[in-house]
Amino acid sequence: MTAVPTVTLNNGVTMPQLGFGVFQVPDPETAAAVSHALEVGYRSIDTAAIYGNEVGVGQALASSGIARDDLFVTTKLWNSEQGYDATLRAFDASMDKLKLDYLDLYLIHWPTPARGLYTDTWKAFAKLAADGRVRSVGVSNFQPNHLTEIVEATGLVPAVNQVELHPRLTQEPLRAFHAEHGIVTEAWSPLGQGKGLLDDPAIAAVAAKYDRSPAQVVLRWHLQLGNVVIPKSVTPSRIAENLDVFDFELADADVAALSALNVDSRVGPDPDTNNEA
Repeated sequence: MTAVPTVTLNNGVTMPQLGFGVFQVPDPETAAAVSHALEVGYRSIDTAAIYGNEVGVGQALASSGIARDDLFVTTKLWNSEQGYDATLRAFDASMDKLKLDYLDLYLIHWPTPARGLYTDTWKAFAKLAADGRVRSVGVSNFQPNHLTEIVEATGLVPAVNQVELHPRLTQEPLRAFHAEHGIVTEAWSPLGQGKGLLDDPAIAAVAAKYDRSPAQVVLRWHLQLGNVVIPKSVTPSRIAENLDVFDFELADADVAALSALNVDSRVGPDPDTNNEA
């Protein structure tokens, strides 16, 4: 079984650097996909309330036979549940679906700045952490100004910021901000959601050089940048392939070649303007 390296968060908690995401996986298919991921060696599972598949994740975890201490489970608070009291209720609802006694990482899914509630929400996250119900708390899709605001309001620095990140959106300024403040960068859509990224000739050339798939060299690029990464698939062969990235290393020139593909192109919403309910 593949040994996945870990990163140490700013509160001393360790997190696998590569995990399994379940974005857009229908709940009836989720238990099987997560079960297969666990069988081949994943130990970090990333879901969210809005994905509608926390129940399936919980079923797979419960039936896995894997000790709870060996698992790292992340879920996220949806936008419509922001606010101090609403956050605490939403957390309880997620935990009921996951059938867990504690969570490893809880994230605010989007800042939704028009609501003006992310600071109050972060205060509820601080309470959940202080009460021991969550081992680490973080955010998703936050920009430096959002991060600065919540830290100034609470003194609590997010452990993780999960953001869209791939070779066409390398997020270098944001990653530098994270590094300066002790925040781990986690990449969602690490493969660009298949929007032509994996067909790019530059990636194909690197893949051919290492006799690896395009997805594997992009995941390796993430790992060598220091990102935590959560590829998603429901195909058993790809689930296994995405984990098979720890027995080779890209040369610095190849890391640079993939980074040079950056055009600041998003496949998802802009965090500064996304206020989806």
